[in-house]
Amino acid sequence: MHTRLRTGERTITPPQTADADLWFIGRIHTPWTAREDCPRQGGLDGPECRIEVFAPWQAALEGIAAYGHLEILYWLDRARRDLVRQNPKSDGAHFFGTFALRSPQRPNPIGTSQVRLIRVEGTTLIVRGLDCLDGTPLIDIKPDRCEFTPKAGAKPSDPQRQS
Repeated sequence: MHTRLRTGERTITPPQTADADLWFIGRIHTPWTAREDCPRQGGLDGPECRIEVFAPWQAALEGIAAYGHLEILYWLDRARRDLVRQNPKSDGAHFFGTFALRSPQRPNPIGTSQVRLIRVEGTTLIVRGLDCLDGTPLIDIKPDRCEFTPKAGAKPSDPQRQS
């Protein structure tokens, strides 16, 4: 599904082959069904959303409830992938390269949000802070880097982790 180009925007012809594979590990459920209804960048005070983790990945959730905040990575499956120059204000005057924006329109449409974990219900995470469409495929979940304490021992080359 490609959106109409704004005057001055530019696309490329994407490569014909893929460099990597990934597995969708779940599905994200939000109140938004149209891109124009999604909030920009989400907010930790936003509505509760559900992150459904598929059954084969259930064991990967062990210990997740210990964190108040998570980083969620997802596949923006309805975004165009060929747009390299964008006019986000639709004003025909202010242009930016895709890599200078957090637009969903990008070569590898990976979205990321910092969310607040409200609760865990089996294989479902209830969170606040998402900004994606209902049904968006889930790529990965990581504890917030500020709350995370490495579980492995310190590396000899890492003086910051030496005690």
